[in-house]
Amino acid sequence: MLFLSWNVNGLRSALSKGLLYVVRSADYDAVLLQEIKADTVPLELSTLGYECFIYPARRRGYSGTLPLVKLKPLSVSMGIGVREFDEEGRVITLEYPEFYLVNAYFPNAQRGLTRLEYKLRFNSKFEEYAQSLRKRKPLVICGDFNVAHTELDIARPKDNVNNAGFTKEERDWMTRFLSLGYLDTFRLFVKEGGHYTWWTYRFNAREKNIGWRIDYFVVSEELRSRVVNAGILGSLRGSDHAPVFLELR
Repeated sequence: MLFLSWNVNGLRSALSKGLLYVVRSADYDAVLLQEIKADTVPLELSTLGYECFIYPARRRGYSGTLPLVKLKPLSVSMGIGVREFDEEGRVITLEYPEFYLVNAYFPNAQRGLTRLEYKLRFNSKFEEYAQSLRKRKPLVICGDFNVAHTELDIARPKDNVNNAGFTKEERDWMTRFLSLGYLDTFRLFVKEGGHYTWWTYRFNAREKNIGWRIDYFVVSEELRSRVVNAGILGSLRGSDHAPVFLELR
């Protein structure tokens, strides 16, 4: 099975910049989008042979998640059961016979860390939610976690200490979450730094590869033997994020 995850930073914008080409570029079983900033599925996407499950934020033009899947799920769940987070359309879960597929868009702690406490509360509740699902079957979690986990995951770690996405609190949570028995699948194949999934639009950062790796495919340990490949499609444009992929047996 081949999965693609992508923070598109606006569905309409991404469509104008080649989203359809990306979706058609491989035989993906699921394409999982974040930060769609939309409340309806554009016709262009609804005719590609995927079943679409849109989860918009209550606030128009903000946040939201959208999985496109070829295999019909057993069930679809919107949110994690906490209103302050679910109003932002951040987590949608599709149940399959052998695992749950979780499409997540974690909050950004924001400049000045004005939303750090909100994000840490989300992290805690998301962890509880994931652990409750895992009692029933393994998890495949994908999306924009809005954190560069280690210094290998950011081009300029010393310049970003205590900046949103690289605070000790956010990084410590990611370490804790993985320690519960979850695998950062990219790191199963690539150990060195220099590989990123997000670049600011300023300062020609993408061309200079001054980036952050904040988009992940994380699987529960039970699925380790089924992970065939994981990576970043850094050459594909259309957003300030690069798509990431996971291949499972």
